[in-house]
Amino acid sequence: MATKNILHMLTPLRHMSPFDVNMALDGGFDSVTPYTGVTLDDIAPLVQDAMFSRSPRDAVHTGVFIGGKDAVLALDMLEQLRRALLKPFEISAFADPAGSFTTAAAMVACVERILKQKNAKALGQTKILVFGATGPVGYTSGVIAAMEGADVTLAGRELSRVNAKADEIKQRFGLDVHAVQAKTPEEISAALAGKEVALCATAAGVQLLSATTLAAAKSLLVVADVNAVPPPGVEGLDPMANGVELAGGVLGIGSLAIGNVKYKTESELFQRMATSTRAISLDFRDAFARAREIA
Repeated sequence: MATKNILHMLTPLRHMSPFDVNMALDGGFDSVTPYTGVTLDDIAPLVQDAMFSRSPRDAVHTGVFIGGKDAVLALDMLEQLRRALLKPFEISAFADPAGSFTTAAAMVACVERILKQKNAKALGQTKILVFGATGPVGYTSGVIAAMEGADVTLAGRELSRVNAKADEIKQRFGLDVHAVQAKTPEEISAALAGKEVALCATAAGVQLLSATTLAAAKSLLVVADVNAVPPPGVEGLDPMANGVELAGGVLGIGSLAIGNVKYKTESELFQRMATSTRAISLDFRDAFARAREIA
């Protein structure tokens, strides 16, 4: 009898995301079991309980997925999981809270492709402004871009919260990013000054950038938006746009164009975990590496 691929799905929230459950089953797992309300202290006992229930030969067919909506907590949980593993009973893990790691990876990868194709410019040579940087997608996008060498500025409605995220990125990843408040139209325009890329990861259904604002942002080359709920976060940006010219000549990347890369990335990471012959651990870095290839 073939060994079953079993996935344990952990979240600190009341519910596990149905999106992720479907993706995991379609990605090759025979069984998925959600665990809700999971704390950081719960990780080690849950992981070891799953790990020691199978022989070392079959351990690789056991996986753990970490969800939720907090990027930092998910990374902490993933690190706690790694510490709990014991050779030769190692199992695989994949963190993607609220799909933020794969979404951020897809957004940055799509921007990188457009910059290279349309502007002959490398991601690491650009000045990037991240709207919604206190959320998991914005936060992760900023980290990915900064790791690639870009000059990153985090933007949010409250400067104290954005500063806290910038400090956290410095402490956790050793990356220097800037922080700015962008609450009013005047503050948004000021934040865009001198920036070449704008990544929009703000609340769904809220238009952040008007056509007038885009036209006035003289240095802006590319804008990307992950908001799929009307109206788009960027005026005039079709969800399927993939390098379409907007006001002021800015090239726009829409939510569904990004979502297509995100979907393929998450699906393939689940497939990788389900078919791997050794224990692997996947986070936003692995998501970005795959999204780059897909984009």
